[in-house]
Amino acid sequence: MAKQVVLSEKYDPLFRWLDAKPGSALSRVNKVIITGGRYSQKSFAVGTWSCVAAKDYNHRILYTRYTLSSAEDSIIPEFEEKIGILNCPQAFVVRKDRISGASNESKIVFKGIKTSSGNQTANLKSLKNFSVFILEEAEEMPDFKSWDKITKSIRAKDVRNLNILILNPTTKEHWIYEEFFESRGVPEGFNGIKDEVLYIHSTYLDIEREYIDDANWIDFEDKRKAYEYYSRLTPREQIDCDPLIRKKANYFKYTILGGWLAKAEGVVFENWSIGAFQEIAPSIFGQDYGFSSDPTTLVRVSIDRGRKKIFCKELLYEPGLRTSQIINKNKQLTNGSLIYADSAEPRLIVEVREGGVNIREALKPPGSLTAGIAMMLDYELVIDPSSLNLIKELNNYVWHDKKSKTPVDAWNHLIDAIRYVVFSTLSIKVVGGRGD
Repeated sequence: MAKQVVLSEKYDPLFRWLDAKPGSALSRVNKVIITGGRYSQKSFAVGTWSCVAAKDYNHRILYTRYTLSSAEDSIIPEFEEKIGILNCPQAFVVRKDRISGASNESKIVFKGIKTSSGNQTANLKSLKNFSVFILEEAEEMPDFKSWDKITKSIRAKDVRNLNILILNPTTKEHWIYEEFFESRGVPEGFNGIKDEVLYIHSTYLDIEREYIDDANWIDFEDKRKAYEYYSRLTPREQIDCDPLIRKKANYFKYTILGGWLAKAEGVVFENWSIGAFQEIAPSIFGQDYGFSSDPTTLVRVSIDRGRKKIFCKELLYEPGLRTSQIINKNKQLTNGSLIYADSAEPRLIVEVREGGVNIREALKPPGSLTAGIAMMLDYELVIDPSSLNLIKELNNYVWHDKKSKTPVDAWNHLIDAIRYVVFSTLSIKVVGGRGD
């Protein structure tokens, strides 16, 4: 191959898959997860592999992005570049939205999944005679189900089938992390095979220096030094660290190296930690209601006003509960202690109270959402380690934008329940009204 196509050795298993011997670990691989940050060669490597797989192995490849406006203007030129590097223009016929083999049945077809008319997974599911499904920028795919529908159409019989996900890692709440890393016990950054899945993670450190322009290299190295310095600090020192160093360190870890974010950008609460629940003051409970898709929640709260800490423990997070079930669970979990519940459900609260539960409507005057969040931000939240759903909410409860004073109405079923307790308990003067 020409010098300009030299790839990181991290991609060797992907190319060796094409010639894998029956019974070998690579021959059993049917999915590939490719992650990485800047200059990680993800798209370049897979594009090159696609041309080789089509030309030499007669693979029929469905190459997609969740959003793709024009393959003719974007992806086709990229693949023509790979064909030129491989010095095989005679092997392919290039058309508007596909590249076909000139002397075999291979093809590389380019499709967008989401179009102006909506999600096109149903149409893609009906496509026939493909052996490889590639999803680039896979972090944009909203759920596992949409992706899985398309994979079911990849069932060629003359060659082995493969599904490839290429992505820049996002938060750990993303379905790709939960499905292919968390549930399988695979650490981020892993390179190898686990459960018929080949994992490839590469960074700019895996490629030759000559392929990175000087300006980017200087920038990467500056942020690398900040990251290494920041990583040596204790947690307490990191809190007091120069914000610019912290910003550079995080950028290096998550953007340049392609790490999975523990929390989304722009989260409302950063003043929290994980620690055992302590009942400094008598516990009060908060409750939010849901039914079909949203859960009914219950959280135990103890407010330490002296040390400005709020201790929280998740007790209930379950959709589909009927009133009688809520009553029974409240009795079991609170032992008669006071519950502040969402006042938007007054009829339900009355029914629960009549069932023998010590429950009141939370105070929710106009502006109580903003005021309640402000009160919580004035304290450190200490979250019991068993509160897994609460931890997920804190990692994903975000402002509408950086300047906004209003949070996105999502990932807040337990957080709202805590807010009901905090605002109703700490408010000194409340103006009447239903509020937020």
